[in-house]
Amino acid sequence: MSIRHWPDAERPREKLLLRGGTALSDAELLAVFLGSGRRGQNAVDLGRALLTEAGGLKPFLDLPRMRGVGKVARCRLLAALELGRRYLDAEVKTATSLADPGSVGRYLKARLGSYPYEVFACLFLDNHYRLIAFEELFHGSLIGADVHPREVVRRCIAHNAAAVILAHNHPSGLAEPSRDDRTITLRLREALSLIDARVIDHIVIGDGEPISLAQRGWI
Repeated sequence: MSIRHWPDAERPREKLLLRGGTALSDAELLAVFLGSGRRGQNAVDLGRALLTEAGGLKPFLDLPRMRGVGKVARCRLLAALELGRRYLDAEVKTATSLADPGSVGRYLKARLGSYPYEVFACLFLDNHYRLIAFEELFHGSLIGADVHPREVVRRCIAHNAAAVILAHNHPSGLAEPSRDDRTITLRLREALSLIDARVIDHIVIGDGEPISLAQRGWI
């Protein structure tokens, strides 16, 4: 059935305006960007088919050309993703303090969550825990990235940072910190303490909620 024959409250665009984005399924959100379906499929049906073929929303958006989506819709989706990242950038840059793992985790998930390989990054902060800079320092493989404490210290000095939030993603989607994650956290804490810089957290990004080592009591 064509979407225009649905009740107003069930149409994706109307539902989005009335109830907000959280009321829509992944397929319905995708349908808003697609604008229309194809022969025998409305936009929501097409969205479901595309997500099923890709294995979910994240794998679909990670596809270089988003198979099954036209150029205009693909441009809309890419622009929306970039707007989301820039919104979070602005939120973090204007925050009075980045001591809250929740807001930092959302920002880091947007920055690191889509990589198919491991990326180790740092948020460099002033003595009031306000953001000075965000840098991706080490890029690795599907199973890990080599982290060099000397380079982290060097970048910390370059930014004249008083504190650091460490972060990396797990491409497997499982955010549970490994023993190696805890070990490198302690090594970096010791190295940075020599220049009077404090490690206030290490956040691991996966498919679910980001995990804070500080909240686990491991820092």
